[in-house]
Amino acid sequence: MPYTISRRPLRPLRATAALAAVAATLAVSTVVLAPPAAADDGFSDQCTFPNKKYPGRPWALQRVLLDELWSQSKGKGVRVAVIDTGVDVKNPQLTHAVDVKSGRNLLPKNLKDSNGDKIARGSENGTTDTVGHGTKVAGIIAARPVSGTGFVGLAPEATIIPIEQNDADGHGTVDTLTAAVNYAIQADADVINISQDTSNAVKPDPSLESAIDTALSKKIVVVASAGNGGQGGNVKKTYPASFPGVLAVAASDRNNERASFSQSGDFVGVAAPGVDMISTVPKGGHCSDNGTSFSAPYVSGVAALIKAKHPDWTAREVVAQIEQTAERTIAGHDRLVGWGVVDPVRALTEDDHPIESPNPQDGLTKAQAPSPAKLQLGETPDEHDARLATYVALGAAVLVAGLGGTAVATRDARKRARRVAGLD
Repeated sequence: MPYTISRRPLRPLRATAALAAVAATLAVSTVVLAPPAAADDGFSDQCTFPNKKYPGRPWALQRVLLDELWSQSKGKGVRVAVIDTGVDVKNPQLTHAVDVKSGRNLLPKNLKDSNGDKIARGSENGTTDTVGHGTKVAGIIAARPVSGTGFVGLAPEATIIPIEQNDADGHGTVDTLTAAVNYAIQADADVINISQDTSNAVKPDPSLESAIDTALSKKIVVVASAGNGGQGGNVKKTYPASFPGVLAVAASDRNNERASFSQSGDFVGVAAPGVDMISTVPKGGHCSDNGTSFSAPYVSGVAALIKAKHPDWTAREVVAQIEQTAERTIAGHDRLVGWGVVDPVRALTEDDHPIESPNPQDGLTKAQAPSPAKLQLGETPDEHDARLATYVALGAAVLVAGLGGTAVATRDARKRARRVAGLD
């Protein structure tokens, strides 16, 4: 059934070949997805549910001093709404991370496919995820540590509110997304993660922006993926990431540079790792994926840590803190990576007081001019003392040698005198 602009379907930003094939079947628009990238450390990018565990520490976590980060906060008490394709709690790393009582399935009821057959909606508490997208997003935020893997969420004591609002067939609309944001507010969310956008980057009905404004007014941090349509330097706004107050997240690669697929634009707030992202999948185990969909929850995890440490900070203050402490090489904002690539440790340690907006000059590493050498005429005090000490030592040596020579001469003279006198 065709949709009007105000009912335009939303798309999860995913990058695997199987999901790309599903997205390509959407009647309303073609989705440009992130190109495939090499799997992290040889980990297979063929994803099944369940899948094997990732044995090591993923690169996106290796770049963070986790012990130092978690000495500041682990996100305890913070509630993060994941508005997505659902969150599967059968994965052991998410079983105790998800508040199943607060979850909600907001997909339309009585869904039917193109043949008129009924489509299963899944559980009413949002814990069904046939796509795997929402489960990956939730894992990056708050997966609990378990043996056998180095993967863990950035905020491992935060709580996930699962809100199923979209599926593999793109049944999510602006209406369902608006309802999801409103529901997250009612469920006492502190952070809302939205890893999807409207088709063709069309600005949606004002109801969605109004819902987000309400969330912001209640100190809820709203984080959204910037989009995967940035190939060839393409610059355009995406929604809801472009709404004022929303922290739009681009994707960075292992070199802290914009990933080739990441959407660029003045609305981008920061960038975060979005290539070869390891995370949890339904029924257990891990998979690797690419996209700004997985950069956004990386930042949502940092936001959760800040909210736990500074519960009174406003949404704007949390966003400004993340932007201010991001790693950047130029002063000010850049349309490719915003204020820079997020630095979780700096965001949690350089937080003496809240700020409303980032300072373009702060955070830059500036070269320091060398200190000029002090011009010294004549001896320095140390050199004078060293010279006197040398003189004293030499004088003592000469004196000892002189006394020794005099004693020998006196002894020899006495011996000669005795021989002359016939005493010897």
